[in-house]
Amino acid sequence: MSQQLDVLIFGAHPDDAEIGMGATIRKLVDQGKQVGIIDLTLAEMSSNGTVDSRQQEAAAASAILGLTVRGNLQLPDRGLTGNADQVNKLVHAIRTYKPNTVLAPYWEDRHPDHVQASKLTQEAVFNAKLRRYMPEQAAWTVKAMYYYFINDVAKPDFLVDVSEVYASKIKALEAYRSQFTSPSQHADYVDTPLNRGYVERVEARDKALGQSHSIAYVEGFVTRLPLVVDTM
Repeated sequence: MSQQLDVLIFGAHPDDAEIGMGATIRKLVDQGKQVGIIDLTLAEMSSNGTVDSRQQEAAAASAILGLTVRGNLQLPDRGLTGNADQVNKLVHAIRTYKPNTVLAPYWEDRHPDHVQASKLTQEAVFNAKLRRYMPEQAAWTVKAMYYYFINDVAKPDFLVDVSEVYASKIKALEAYRSQFTSPSQHADYVDTPLNRGYVERVEARDKALGQSHSIAYVEGFVTRLPLVVDTM
């Protein structure tokens, strides 16, 4: 029987969730939450690295962040179409792990797979609660769904102060050596935006988002529904 999670995060590729909310993941884990990541693809179309090396890197990053679960649906990289079979795999994962909160990439991003992952997750969260949809598995209603930024950033609806755990995010990103290190350090590697200062740009973004509140590092999130608070 699978362990129920407090938070389940979907990403198109290994490293997407770490880029967008790696420090928040570490903070949630430190608070005692059960957190999992489901990668939709094996990133087999990546310019650098291999499927095997990227899986090893994902395992190392998962250990740094303290994940309870790391899974991969093995959908086709650059082939996220949003068809019913793909949606059903996400629905199955949601019903298996029964998370209170689900996160997905922000729906506007320069990488088409991130956009499709966002759409797929939204469809799956909706369908997962329908008792007559895939009735062989019990329906599950997710209480909250939020979106994290990968490449493109909009005005966030809320920020998480991750200053005290930010070093864990950097360590998790550094685990993805095939993606974020200079190609001059490897044979058969090519220049990409990822290995030309990408981690430094992510860190600069997380610093900039916190400036308005004089916070060293934050991660920003978007919600399609208004947040509910108990009091002012």
